Amino acid sequence: MSSNERTVRLFSYGTLQQEGVQLSSFGRLLTGADDAMPGYRQSMIEITDPDVIAKSGTNFHPIVMASDDPQDAVAGKVFEISEAELAAADAYEVADYKRVAVRLKSGVEAWVYIKA
Repeated sequence: MSSNERTVRLFSYGTLQQEGVQLSSFGRLLTGADDAMPGYRQSMIEITDPDVIAKSGTNFHPIVMASDDPQDAVAGKVFEISEAELAAADAYEVADYKRVAVRLKSGVEAWVYIKA
């Protein structure tokens, strides 16, 4: 990442933490910090996009949605990436997901993909 490129935070609870997905999407391995997304719960969905299945190695991916239970939280990692890498993450995610900004347990704000 060049020094004049703005960084953004991306929270991942699923396949964007996998080395193969990071290398194919960003061309590098990301270093992340453990964090959690309060007020959300996780389930699984079946992915049908063959490119995404090839990158992740599975057709079942985690997905999160807002929860009525404030005790619910989804664990994952927060990464600092470039805006170009964020666009690459957008391209990786299928239409079942939408990108939203959330405040994580640590207090930082990050982009995350939730159920569309």
